[in-house]
Amino acid sequence: MGGDHAPSHEIAGAVMAARRWQIPIVLVGQVDQIEHELSCHQVDGLDISVRQASEVVGMHDSASDAVRKKKDSSIRVAFNMVKAGEAQAVVSTGNSGATMASGMFVLKRIPGIERPAIATIVPNLKDQTVILDVGGNVDCKASHLVQFAFMGSVYACQALGKDQPRVALLSNGEELSKGNDLTRETHRLLEHSALNYTGYVEGRDIYNGSVDVVVCDGFVGNVVLKVSEGLADALGRMLRAEFEDKFMARIGYLLAKPALNAFRKKVDYAEYGGAPLLGIKGTGMICHGSSSPRAIMNAIRMAYDSEARQVTEQLVKNISEVFGDSAADDQSRPPVEGETS
Repeated sequence: MGGDHAPSHEIAGAVMAARRWQIPIVLVGQVDQIEHELSCHQVDGLDISVRQASEVVGMHDSASDAVRKKKDSSIRVAFNMVKAGEAQAVVSTGNSGATMASGMFVLKRIPGIERPAIATIVPNLKDQTVILDVGGNVDCKASHLVQFAFMGSVYACQALGKDQPRVALLSNGEELSKGNDLTRETHRLLEHSALNYTGYVEGRDIYNGSVDVVVCDGFVGNVVLKVSEGLADALGRMLRAEFEDKFMARIGYLLAKPALNAFRKKVDYAEYGGAPLLGIKGTGMICHGSSSPRAIMNAIRMAYDSEARQVTEQLVKNISEVFGDSAADDQSRPPVEGETS
């Protein structure tokens, strides 16, 4: 209920996912609005049900207030359903901080993980790269980045089928003298880890296929994500303007149209749907607030595939082998103001 186009885009995407892949869907929110919107779609034979949640978390609500004060919000009810075994995964286009906080509060963190991370998948010249954290934690310690590295490696292996994923640390240069105190301490820890750690990479290396997992704090990662999305959109608009400007360019566009369509599909975030929330004991998928129905459809598919491949179970197994039961402080407390963005 908290997305920019809620609930119309969410419902359209859910109907598309249910129809295309026969995925069972529970729409959580204000029933009257959901049923009104649902009546605009052909849903005969689709496994779609509705669950009431009376409250809505807005984009400007704080994460901690959303958890503590809005106990009947759609995001809180959805995670409660996963905890009760009534659903297996949550997909949200609402407030990302509130989504992360609710997941932590209701499902708890994986033992050994101090901070969950939001991961995203981007295309590279060979296949795909996982980047994390892209906005969950703006202030991090080296231990957090090490944990992100392990979670990213497991996710790349289980969800993307990469054997021995190559893990790198994002910095302002490949030389060991570069970086800041955080990256240098993290580098020292990762060098002695069991990961396939390759060292520092620069921003340009995210897209050349030289590594499979790129680790950074949430402040840097969110900037990388937004710049990448903005660049892809700007390139598309520039190309369109050039093709429309001259007659010969229009003819060239007709010849190049299949290749351009394939390129557009490869760089379109809607193809990847959502960003997995790694580190909680369950499957959560965070989407853009302005997600299109196609993006939501693909986010639902990602969540479904993540459950089918038992990504969370593999994370629990691998993390417990490395970090044991060392999760910091009380698992039940929601993050304080400023921990999530």
